[in-house]
Amino acid sequence: MELLDILDHEKKEMMPESYKTRTTEEMEQRVREIKEKFGSKLYIPGHHYQKDEVIKFSDVTGDSLQLAQAAAANKEAEFIVFCGVHFMAETADMLTSESQKVVLPDMRAGCSMADMADIDQTDRAWEKLQQVFGDTILPLTYVNSTAAIKAFVGKNGGATVTSSNAEKMLKWAFTQKERILFLPDQHLGRNTAYDLGVPLEKMAIWNPITNELEYDGNVEDIIVILWKGHCSVHENFTVANIDHLRKTEPDMNIIVHPECSREVVALSDYSGSTKYIIETIEAAKPGTKWAIGTEMNLVNRLIEQNKDKKIVSLNPYMCPCLTMNRIDLPHLLWALEGLERGEITNQIIVPEHITKDAVLALDRMLENV
Repeated sequence: MELLDILDHEKKEMMPESYKTRTTEEMEQRVREIKEKFGSKLYIPGHHYQKDEVIKFSDVTGDSLQLAQAAAANKEAEFIVFCGVHFMAETADMLTSESQKVVLPDMRAGCSMADMADIDQTDRAWEKLQQVFGDTILPLTYVNSTAAIKAFVGKNGGATVTSSNAEKMLKWAFTQKERILFLPDQHLGRNTAYDLGVPLEKMAIWNPITNELEYDGNVEDIIVILWKGHCSVHENFTVANIDHLRKTEPDMNIIVHPECSREVVALSDYSGSTKYIIETIEAAKPGTKWAIGTEMNLVNRLIEQNKDKKIVSLNPYMCPCLTMNRIDLPHLLWALEGLERGEITNQIIVPEHITKDAVLALDRMLENV
């Protein structure tokens, strides 16, 4: 029901076709005019994975939680036009005041990973897991999840995590309960737990489609339950990609995001959050070589900004994140021209009862990192 509540609260419209025929120069000029007109009343956060045509107009860039916190810290802005995906705009809405309005320029900008854990599946899973393990499980969710999932976690004593603080949050979780249910990305959960010393044989997978635990062995040995979800971008970096580079470019450093598979992370030289990847590349010595396993818009931007280094994508056939790419210059302009006319298009409104529990999960994270 929570998801339906959210959708009912959101006004969804499609961009008029006329925006597709406007020139880039005209659209860029109009965005600049509207930004100048609104001044501090308008705030545009842009995720690292967004297109350059959108990033160039962003007031702040960062990962999902950084942007939500930046939006929350901005008390002047009346309108927050969030250039990212749906769950990020939800988080921004939950962390900002009631008088501030969060807009997502294109409602089709979702996240396939977040969509892999819906609240009905999670409720069914929790009921069954409680029957098997009793009150020994603490739920954690990656911030790349819906508001309803964050609320579920908050209501059950758990917290959100980011790729930057996942290790700290898992350590905290193990002080609360014997076991962890990690949603919705199995790879981040597995990689983080493994780095903390949890053997792979003590990790199980929860399959939300079959509503079953996937595990060979004594269930009493399980201490980490991984939701069977993944990032469709990061799963496309493979062991074969690494093997090829090791043979053809043996002096190239390989750095990947922990949403990649355990096998890929294990064979890489470095792994870490988007922020970690950016900082590592920027601090690297001139002339060094880097293959990066993360979203292509960011990789291309790092190539452009670090011309004193050789930088390539770990997977040369990689495409940008399709849902992140939904937001482009025409959609940004459409949202802004709507505000100029006094019309709020694609406003993100999370119902109060969901916000209350979801903020609990976010606050627990912020208190422990």
